[in-house]
Amino acid sequence: MRLSIVAVLFLLGTAPALRADDRKPRSPKKRPPEEILADYRQALRRSRELAAEAATAFDLRGAEHFKKGRFKASVADFDQAVELDPERKPWHWRRGISYYYTGQFVEGQKQFEGYQTVDDNDVENAAWRYLCMARKHGVEKARKTILRIGDDRRVPMRQIYELYAGRLKPGDVLAAATNGRPSPPELNQRLFYAHLYLGLYHEVHGKKDLAKKHLVRAADEHRIGHYMWDVARVHANLYREKKDTEKSGR
Repeated sequence: MRLSIVAVLFLLGTAPALRADDRKPRSPKKRPPEEILADYRQALRRSRELAAEAATAFDLRGAEHFKKGRFKASVADFDQAVELDPERKPWHWRRGISYYYTGQFVEGQKQFEGYQTVDDNDVENAAWRYLCMARKHGVEKARKTILRIGDDRRVPMRQIYELYAGRLKPGDVLAAATNGRPSPPELNQRLFYAHLYLGLYHEVHGKKDLAKKHLVRAADEHRIGHYMWDVARVHANLYREKKDTEKSGR
């Protein structure tokens, strides 16, 4: 259930306290209107500050829920963060990813389209919007309407984009990732993103075995210090849990 700003303030125990003598009407002579308006301005300013703090708390908890595989709880917290602080909405790509994992593909598509309005140089945003559309409308429509992306210089992001657009093959992504003489940390990061987006690509194309192979490699062999590694780990664990369930006959 969504909370209003006032409700959040009272839950936090930080709503401005009323003076005992403010609970009944006072004569304008005893308390000038300017003083009353100043008090309201101060209370509203503090309310906005507290709402922003509460939005941050919901946002952080939403991320932790996702990392634990609690996708619905993650969406609920991210939605609450956006309600309390609407300026977060177009930037909230993590919310779009949580929508994807709850099967809310239309909402996810809209979230990534919103992010496009504030950053149109991010191949990952186009990829996740593609994934949402592929789930809802099929691969062909997702490919034909893929978002146009500017200059994402991370390797192999351009090749990932061309793969999703249907102009390259999966092998081209891995070849680009290992091309040149990247340092070990750079190579690790390149291979992480290559395997992550190859896994996601194969999954929506119905190649579950290949999807699992790449997602597990991204999670287990190429850890990076970024939220996207948690996405890979969580997704790989879904495959692992499914396999354990099948083995146990449950």
